[in-house]
Amino acid sequence: MPPPSSIASTPVRVAVVEDDAACRTALAHALQGASDMRLAWTASSRTEAMAALAQDDAAPLDVLLLDLGLPDGSGLDVLAALRARWPQAAAMVSTIFGDEVHVLDAIAAGAMGYLLKDLPATAVVDEVRSLHAGGSPINPMVARKLLLLRQTQPALAAAPPPPPGAGLGASAPPSAREAELLRLVARGHTLDEVARAMGVSRHTVRTFVRRVYAKLQVTTQAEAVSAAARQGWIHAAD
Repeated sequence: MPPPSSIASTPVRVAVVEDDAACRTALAHALQGASDMRLAWTASSRTEAMAALAQDDAAPLDVLLLDLGLPDGSGLDVLAALRARWPQAAAMVSTIFGDEVHVLDAIAAGAMGYLLKDLPATAVVDEVRSLHAGGSPINPMVARKLLLLRQTQPALAAAPPPPPGAGLGASAPPSAREAELLRLVARGHTLDEVARAMGVSRHTVRTFVRRVYAKLQVTTQAEAVSAAARQGWIHAAD
């Protein structure tokens, strides 16, 4: 496994889509002031963000920090474009909308984190770190609403898993390296152990994890292993 210094030398590439100028500036300054972050670009509208994502020479993003209410459209369109261009990138919503409809729509579109605009910019940067490390930061009030919603829909919680071959994974099988990661995770190996076994850095392992999560449409390690087994990507003997 590479020494920590080599891993830390690769900063997290972050883009910000935010129409409020003061908020956008504060986030940009906080990201630029973090030694482990690199601000790739900022956008104040859907049009600007879509253009930035479409640039042929643009380097891949690690994290997209995204507002939903943009002056010329929905931030969900930007999220869809991000997933099409760089499926391995993680998106986190930062918005004033905390209702169930916006939250569920964002999660369904692929958001891996959901914050309300009640955090200082430096705290948002901390949440970006958490997201990049494999977490799913979510505002506590939003999380409570989701839990209450789930309790009122017991049938949804008890729904059977999709049949083998269903969903995104059926058309997007894992690469050889992703399949190797799944087998190691299924055996109970930690992130560090997986990195050593595969001869890559923790950063690369996290990238593989995000790709697998996106293909299987899951958000946790346990869900990934279970879904991979149903898809036939891994077997009990693995």
